[in-house]
Amino acid sequence: LLLFNASRAQLVRDVIESNLKNGTVVICDRYTDSTVAYQGYARGLDLEEVHRINNIATGGLCPDLTVLLDIPVEEGFARKKNRAQDRFEQEDIAFHQRVREGYLTLAAAEPERWLVIDARQSRGEIARLVWSGVSRLLVEILGSEKQVAE
Repeated sequence: LLLFNASRAQLVRDVIESNLKNGTVVICDRYTDSTVAYQGYARGLDLEEVHRINNIATGGLCPDLTVLLDIPVEEGFARKKNRAQDRFEQEDIAFHQRVREGYLTLAAAEPERWLVIDARQSRGEIARLVWSGVSRLLVEILGSEKQVAE
């Protein structure tokens, strides 16, 4: 938990904050919600402690939007069966079920920040739904659909 957050603190300090100050949109493929899902929900670490350490590491910086590509665990395993697996992917189905439940619990607690997409759909439909959610947020931030299109 501390190693993940030490790395995250450096990322926030060296990359994210400076880009946000310059008006750049920042996209991360993992952030604090992943730590909560994996370390808190799946590994059973105290959720309040995980949130507290995340908050220290990020200085309270929270995403405007979190996209969750949700798929039943068994189907996700079937899709990845012939690929190399990292240490998280080598965990059993029960572990991944707890991760998924953690993500869905987080999404339900803050629905205005989360976009949950059924990842059993086609790649094209998933891409369309992701772009729809992202572009809607960008219009809110930038104030113009024209700027988003550019």
